[in-house]
Amino acid sequence: MNKIKILIVDDHLLVRTGITSLLKDVVDIEIIGEAENGRDAIKKTGELKPDVILMDISMPEISGLEATPKIKLLFPDTKILILTMHENEEYVLSAFKLGAMGILHKNVSKEELITAIKNVYAGKRYFGASISQMVIENMVQKFDESSFIKEKEKMVLTKREKEVLHFVASGLSNQEIADTLEISTRTVDSHKSNLMQKLNVKTSAALAKYAIENNF
Repeated sequence: MNKIKILIVDDHLLVRTGITSLLKDVVDIEIIGEAENGRDAIKKTGELKPDVILMDISMPEISGLEATPKIKLLFPDTKILILTMHENEEYVLSAFKLGAMGILHKNVSKEELITAIKNVYAGKRYFGASISQMVIENMVQKFDESSFIKEKEKMVLTKREKEVLHFVASGLSNQEIADTLEISTRTVDSHKSNLMQKLNVKTSAALAKYAIENNF
């Protein structure tokens, strides 16, 4: 039976030792080497030809994110599984864009680590459970915020306020808006004040910027 050859890359000896201890008795996995930074990882990959690299992100000299695309360029058959303490969408997206096949939080169980290694080795992308939850929650939050803003504009702003906002975006003065809409400048001021409160902006300049950026 062919074993999955693993290179562990982490700048902390305790972490490398812990991972080795977790995986040493897994019959179809073999730890073939360790590296303590991205530069060393590139060198060891060339020497040892691992199937899967367990790669930390934050390391001295060359980080895991910097080393990942270099390794993928030089050794395209080697799969990279990121192990990180960061639960940050930016790191997740960066890791995959740079060539990683999977990403796990360092507090995962032995069983999930083994599952991730086997999936990545088979060419399948793998999100750890906590990473997946974080990504989903962020996506939902962004969707909710976007929907809220759109609904706020659509449901809260009156027809007249939208008209005033349109003319603000067009660069008209209060007097020009008043003349166009056949209302007083005082009424224009009142609409602009209400708009600033509803849209959470503090100045007329900020209101004009909002109107332009949102195509009113």
